[in-house]
Amino acid sequence: MTRAIDPADLTLLLHAAARAGATLTYAEALNALGFAFSRPKMRALCAALDDLDAAERGAGRPPLACLVVRQSDRLPGQGWWVGRRDHDGPFTGPLARAYLDRHQAAAFARWAAAGEAA
Repeated sequence: MTRAIDPADLTLLLHAAARAGATLTYAEALNALGFAFSRPKMRALCAALDDLDAAERGAGRPPLACLVVRQSDRLPGQGWWVGRRDHDGPFTGPLARAYLDRHQAAAFARWAAAGEAA
């Protein structure tokens, strides 16, 4: 049996990234959580990111999955875009970058203002 991604560890990782104004690649996020990159772990990470975003929205905070991006273009994978209700544009390119920048800025601002408090 393989070890699961701990939601609490993922939350701490992304709160710290947001406070630092930083993004992580999918591989960096997995490595920080103690996993090597693999397709099954990538799918598990994406599911955990969806759950984390739902919890953040439920708490009235900006979602954080936007901070986890592909190394190639620094944009989230297609699964993140599919869940967007306020974006019907492309998943890549300048329009996608502008949309993502707004979400990342909201996360950075929220957690910079929070300091070390959750």
